[in-house]
Amino acid sequence: MKNKWIGLILIISIALGLSFVGKEIFFSALANQNQQKQQILGSENEETVEDQEINDSKNISDSDQKEENNSSQKEEEKEKQNINDSKPEDNSSKNTSGQAPMALDNTLLSWYFQRNTEHKTPQTNSKYVDYLKGYGYYVGDTKEKVIYLTFDNGYENGYTAKILDVLQANNVKAAFFVTGSYVKQNPDLVKRMVREGHIVGNHSQTHPSMPKISDAEIKEEIKSVEKQVLELTGFKMTYFRPPSGEFSQRTLFLTKELGYETIFWSMAYKDWLVDEQPGKEYAYKHVIDNVHNGAIILLHSVSVSNAEALDSILKDLKLQGYRFASLDELKK
Repeated sequence: MKNKWIGLILIISIALGLSFVGKEIFFSALANQNQQKQQILGSENEETVEDQEINDSKNISDSDQKEENNSSQKEEEKEKQNINDSKPEDNSSKNTSGQAPMALDNTLLSWYFQRNTEHKTPQTNSKYVDYLKGYGYYVGDTKEKVIYLTFDNGYENGYTAKILDVLQANNVKAAFFVTGSYVKQNPDLVKRMVREGHIVGNHSQTHPSMPKISDAEIKEEIKSVEKQVLELTGFKMTYFRPPSGEFSQRTLFLTKELGYETIFWSMAYKDWLVDEQPGKEYAYKHVIDNVHNGAIILLHSVSVSNAEALDSILKDLKLQGYRFASLDELKK
């Protein structure tokens, strides 16, 4: 009986063990199935995220491209506007008085001439000569032994009174081109120039390079000196000498519009450096060796060499048959 109960208990234990193992296997299989399902779902979610990143990247790229296209379009429109803005206005049919037509060249030119040893008319750039036609002179009547003597007076160095004395003693009339500061600082000398029959020419208010300043500034540079001299002496200026000989087609036009003839020169030398004066003999020889018919001579009144040589120059040129004439004869 005892053995029977032991056998029954053994059978029941085995059955219970098998049931437990089966249950473990069942739950393990179920867990594995859920894990696989989760992995499948996770994989699908990863693909969805990846697809979203690709789409987002594409949207950003498309947005950048759109922005770039808009930017390019704006740049093109801006460039077209700049081009249109840079086109000069056509003023050919509406020339405003006192302003140079836009067609006139404003390239800065520096006056020069070529000396010769045959007492012939010095040559210069043919374009300069063409520009001067109707606007000014650099030489007078080349068929006659006539000389036009001019002085530039940018500032006073103590020799103008002596020059005026020599001119008066030799009965020679000259032209003095003065700046605004010269008029202001030397009113008595300017009055004497006019009183003794000389021409007072305009050399600008502040001695600028005329092509480098505006139309309005050119007018101010010329008109301010004109006003000073007119109020001081009653003399009306009509001749202008560009500072440093710098000019352009535009400045010649504007000067003419203001009522002036531009006066250059056909004879001159480096006489304006007060600390490098060549001496009386050099000044005399230079003029005598380079004189020619119709010469417009430029001398600087700050030169002691010129002041000391002037009397001999005037006397000897007269002996050679030359006469000294006023710039007013150039217009005849």
